[in-house]
Amino acid sequence: MESRASAVALAAAHERARAQAEASGATGSAPAAEELTGRLSDQLLRLSRRLHRFQRHLLEPLGITPAQARLLRSLAHCEEPPRMADLAQRLDVVPRAVTSLVDGLEAHELVRRAPDPHNRRVIRIELTDKGHTALLELRRARRIAAAELLAPLDDEQREALTALLAVLDEAAAGPDAAH
Repeated sequence: MESRASAVALAAAHERARAQAEASGATGSAPAAEELTGRLSDQLLRLSRRLHRFQRHLLEPLGITPAQARLLRSLAHCEEPPRMADLAQRLDVVPRAVTSLVDGLEAHELVRRAPDPHNRRVIRIELTDKGHTALLELRRARRIAAAELLAPLDDEQREALTALLAVLDEAAAGPDAAH
């Protein structure tokens, strides 16, 4: 049922976009397609920046930077406490950056370094109870920021946007996707 609703919303969004392109005089020509792609790219970047700024504003009272929030979210998705090198790879940053982030989060008692039970030379990073609480606040801040950004859209438009973004997510997750 949900996929049917998504398909209907996607078709409606596509039809509205086509009608808007026709109304603006755009045809299927390459220059018009390039212009549309450029405009879409600019819009996505602006919206992403707006969302990031609003989230950063909501994170300030928590004393957590966006980079630290990203590390906490990454930790929450790990099946077992990762090594710092694993976090660096997962976040696509240099290991030294993870060390600095973990130092800051450890100072706030949101994470702790713990010895690996099978190899005492390995240190793993764990969320503390305070870290789990902070994650709940981070999720709340993200929902508030998204609600603010999406406020002008009605339910049908949100469904259409969700369907379109799902197509892009699926394409990015494909076997030949660039990282």
